[in-house]
Amino acid sequence: MSDGEQATTPAADAVEAAPAEIAASAAVEAAGPAVEAAAPAVETASPAVEAAGPWGRVAADGTVYVRRADGEREIGNWAAGTPAEGLTFYQTRYDGLKTKVDLLERRLRGDGGKDSAGSILELRGAITDAHAIGDLDALLKRLEKLDELAEQRRAARKEARAKELTEAAGRKESIVAEAEQLAESAQWKSTGERLRALVDEWKAVPRLDRKSDDELWNRFAAARSAFAKRRKAHFAELDAERDVAKGRKEELVEEAEELANAPINQPSDWAEIAQAFRDLMARWKKAGHAQREVEDKLWVRFKAAQDGFFAARNADLDKRDAGFKENLAKKQELVVEAQALLPVTDLKAAKTALRGLQERWEEIGPVPRDAKSKIEGQLRDVERAVSEAEQAEWQRTNPEARARAEATVRQLEVSIEKFQKELDKATASGNARKVADAEAAIAARREWLEQAQAALAEFTR
Repeated sequence: MSDGEQATTPAADAVEAAPAEIAASAAVEAAGPAVEAAAPAVETASPAVEAAGPWGRVAADGTVYVRRADGEREIGNWAAGTPAEGLTFYQTRYDGLKTKVDLLERRLRGDGGKDSAGSILELRGAITDAHAIGDLDALLKRLEKLDELAEQRRAARKEARAKELTEAAGRKESIVAEAEQLAESAQWKSTGERLRALVDEWKAVPRLDRKSDDELWNRFAAARSAFAKRRKAHFAELDAERDVAKGRKEELVEEAEELANAPINQPSDWAEIAQAFRDLMARWKKAGHAQREVEDKLWVRFKAAQDGFFAARNADLDKRDAGFKENLAKKQELVVEAQALLPVTDLKAAKTALRGLQERWEEIGPVPRDAKSKIEGQLRDVERAVSEAEQAEWQRTNPEARARAEATVRQLEVSIEKFQKELDKATASGNARKVADAEAAIAARREWLEQAQAALAEFTR
């Protein structure tokens, strides 16, 4: 190596990590040939003596050697001071390289050192060709272990990434599947909210490879688009239906307002118009729904017309009810007379008396509305009791029913006689089983005979 080589050696970059005094020494070395050329002119008090250490030496003539696994090799020439100073300088260069290895190792073991591959390659080159004195082979071995560690970290990151992508693919596939299912939903509000939430969920999932991610996104977007089109079509159809309903209800409101202003010529007109309003209400419910604001305004008009009519009708009825109180008192007297017919002991007389009461009832006329239901119910109770008595009498005197009752009695008597003969026969022969069967048959038929005889007796009262 020439005297000037030391100024351009790769190990010069180690100066960055060295202390301030080493930087000063490096500056001297950087002067290159100028410093070494001036060296012979330097006067020294004593002859130079070789300086040596465990991993290298600086000969008395300034030649620098380092010990490697394959033997000692020359790495430079020191002319800026004594061999001892040169030894210190080159050892300091080694310390700078070691510091870089330490820093790289800490980074690798700390955050994983994602960019460590390039750093290891660069540092390996610097150590291999280093102009430094120290255990360079040990540093290279440490780098080999760091390289293995970096490879393990890269493999772990790759595996973690693969797992993350697998999970992300599964989650995105699940999101797409749900979206495709929701695309057919008719729950417009809740489904729209859920699809928006799925978009947020999609954004939170890591991206896949471009092709897979795009394919899934296209399916997701297609499902959302299909739902949006169906929803748009639905509301367009709904708007059309609401327009039709609006037209129908506008007609109903006009009819209601006409009815509310219709003249009342006789009392029966109230009932007819009231029924017409009930018909209008039934048609209103079947007409469908217009837009909310329109619907509300139309309903206010419809309700106002309806309420106005019934308020007028009730006022008229209240006025007429005042003249019906005397009728109520008369009908209450008739109810007392009718209730005196019960219980019915003489059906013919009760029917005659009830017919007279009913004729007088009709002649009296209407009663106040709040008393009508009660007073008419009391008369209906009497009418029902007389009708039931008439029905019972008809059943009692019905020739066909009496003939059936007599036939039943005769049939049971004949049956009993038959089983009595079988009982006598079984008793004579000593057949216990037949005796028991015959006795059971006779007992049952005697019970039925008593019931039949009681029914027949009703026809002979």
